[in-house]
Amino acid sequence: MSEHDINDRTLAFAGVLQALKLVQETAHGRPCDLSAMQASVGSILVIDSDSVADVFGGITPLRTGLTLLKTQLIGGQGRPDAELSRYLVTLLHLERKLSKRSDLLDRLSAGIERAQTQATHFDIVHDNMIASLADLYANTVSTLSPRIMVRGQPERLSDTLVANRVRALLLAAMRATVLWRQCGGTRVGLLFERKKLVETASNMLAVNTGQ
Repeated sequence: MSEHDINDRTLAFAGVLQALKLVQETAHGRPCDLSAMQASVGSILVIDSDSVADVFGGITPLRTGLTLLKTQLIGGQGRPDAELSRYLVTLLHLERKLSKRSDLLDRLSAGIERAQTQATHFDIVHDNMIASLADLYANTVSTLSPRIMVRGQPERLSDTLVANRVRALLLAAMRATVLWRQCGGTRVGLLFERKKLVETASNMLAVNTGQ
């Protein structure tokens, strides 16, 4: 994927928002869309792909993220989610730090290879897979500062299975952020491309998901 356009950046950014939304829903005990979860977590293992869409298993599995993109960047039918915005700002900052840490990038690469092997035996959202990806996040991205402080129900976040799912989804959010950067995404670009990103997301939703 050497050349990228607004479509690629839209899909990658939708992937970031979708993973962060799943983090939020998991932490607060809200229902999570299984197909969105599978697409987001599964994207961590897709390193070599012919297209951005293929990283997430197509455009339809990103409908949650594409819808969020419209709300977060313009407002649309709802107001931007402040909590989600805080997660996003921290994530973008951490991605820049991660990009300069070859040791952590090597650790991530090795961990993803192990997870790819593990995925031949378990479904991508199986507890064993989620635990492995959560551990990988804890030993890489989570060692950087500032850490993403996830808000939610304390009793849920103290549960190992829930905490693992949150960390695995944060890793998915980071993977999508790296992809977005590779597609030419920048924080300044978000300001100048905002309208075009929203238009592109709307067109993708209309064509691929009927929304």
